[in-house]
This record gives sequence, C-alpha cells and structure tokens, in this order.
Amino acid sequence: MYLDHIVHFVEKNPLEIAEDWQQQGLHAVVGGQHINWGTYNALLYTKNSYIEWLSIEDEHIAQNTDHPLISLMLHDLKKSPGFGTICIRTSKIDVLKQELEEKGIETSGVLYAERKTTSGFVRKWKMLFIREEVSDQLPMPFFIEWQETDEDRYELLKKDGTIVESNLQLSIESCEFHVKKPREIIKKWEKYLNVEQYDDQTLLLPNTKLVFKQLEDGTKERLIRVQIKGDSRQEAIIYEQGEYRFKL
Repeated sequence: MYLDHIVHFVEKNPLEIAEDWQQQGLHAVVGGQHINWGTYNALLYTKNSYIEWLSIEDEHIAQNTDHPLISLMLHDLKKSPGFGTICIRTSKIDVLKQELEEKGIETSGVLYAERKTTSGFVRKWKMLFIREEVSDQLPMPFFIEWQETDEDRYELLKKDGTIVESNLQLSIESCEFHVKKPREIIKKWEKYLNVEQYDDQTLLLPNTKLVFKQLEDGTKERLIRVQIKGDSRQEAIIYEQGEYRFKL
C-alpha cells in the first residue's frame, strides 16, 4: 500500500489555491467538483502521490451528505483549516475490507465516488473508511482504489495538464503527526495498515514515512507538517494552517 494523497481542509476556493501555489513556482491545478458532497478541490501532484486542498462549494449539500470524510471536514473547519487526514492507495480494496473485518475492525463498506474535472471528464474510484467517531483524536487513514492503473491514470493526468514534468521531480518524503500517545498510535496503525515500523516514531510506506511526535500543546491530534523532496527553497510555506517544508 502506498500514500495516495494528503487531504488539507481549506477555506479558499480551488482557483485561488491553484494561483497561490503557482505563484510559489509549483504546478498546482483546479481539480474539480464532488457534486454529491458539495465540495471541490485543487491538486498538486508529485511523482507517486499528491496533495488535495479540499473546500466546501455548497454548504447545504455538504451538511446533508453522509460521508466520513465530509463529516471530518465539517468538524475541523468549525475551528480552523488545516490538514485533515491521509489516503492510502490499494489495488485490492475488497480484499482489504475483508481482511480488516476479519481482524474485528468495523468499516464503512466499499463506497463509490467520482469527480467531474474542469474538462468535463468524470474520474471514478472506490473508497473504504474505518468506522470511528469524528473528534479531535487522530483519524485513521482511509483507502482508495482508482478505476485506472497508476500508469494509465498518470498518462491521462499528463494529457489534461494536471501533471507536467516539474511535478514528477517532487515526492512527499514524510508526513509528521502530533499525537498524545505516539507509541499507541504506531501500534494501532501498524495493525490496521499492515505496514513496517521503521524506528520508535516512524512507520514506513513504500513511498513515504509516517512520523509520530508528542503533542506538546492543545488537544487536537492531526497531521502537522509535510516534507516535500525535489525543491530547493529554504523557507517553509505555511498555508491554511498547514506547514510544507522542502528539500532537494
């Protein structure tokens, strides 16, 4: 399983977001609309994962949708924008659902989703969530299986201009979470995700590291910092309460 994307809940609209990041010299684009959720997004791709800035387009639809990610988004945005959660990519989501449930882990069942892009193309995928209360505790990652293979999906994204050569020079090197009990979270995620522990505070996915550090103040456990490799800038970018750091 791979890191598929990071979900950053934001208040700006996708056009503003894409323009903000383009001014920083990074090729972000308007993604499209999730008609049934009342949301829309902007995207920044790397060579094997991406960042999604997700915002509310239609408050009424969002408030009335029964979807775990939107419920988390509405909860978090009551206080402030910021990183919400991460998504893990799998090619066998139905098998994963069965494996989780055999461990006694309750799931949402496989959900079907789609997004209408700015070009009018409808991109489809399957999702799976672990059932849990929406709160300030760290949410579990959710899972995704795309309709296309990774190779075909990236070719389509290149053709429509979502991905250009500069995107392929980037990678998400690490995701840093601040939590009250790092060791407990690592053990839980290790069990649920079936991933390898790299060291006392790190889990290892094939394309990134998940780092868990002690929450020093406040009560909200969330992803705090993302490290992006392939960019030479020295200064971090603080954007909608999320911190992005860079390195070559």
